[in-house]
Amino acid sequence: MPYYDYRCQSCGKRVRLFIAYSDYENAQPECTYCASKELKRRVTRIAVAKSEDSRLDSMMDDPSLAGLDEEDPKSLGRFMRKMSQEMGEDMGDEFDEVVDRLEKGESPKSIEESMPDLGSELGDNF
Repeated sequence: MPYYDYRCQSCGKRVRLFIAYSDYENAQPECTYCASKELKRRVTRIAVAKSEDSRLDSMMDDPSLAGLDEEDPKSLGRFMRKMSQEMGEDMGDEFDEVVDRLEKGESPKSIEESMPDLGSELGDNF
């Protein structure tokens, strides 16, 4: 699908827009948050279509997960980053911040306390 990622230079938000291939050259994308046209295109990884079962199987076969220690923040951070990469989805800035902090050794409890709205965009279903 022709989705394009941008960073708004006015409000700093990440914006993902659908632009048909045939319209790309003439498109004038604008920020969905502040309506600014000052967007900078972000280069993102390419997503490869895999079944969920296939992705989970390849994750479970990964020898780097054998050393997962649920009590070690660095180990959890590495696992979460690997899981995100394997799933082929951009989990967003909040997820990246949590993983970065875990990989630096910060405790999950400390992260939760400093980010009280963590996961609030997921709604009541999660």
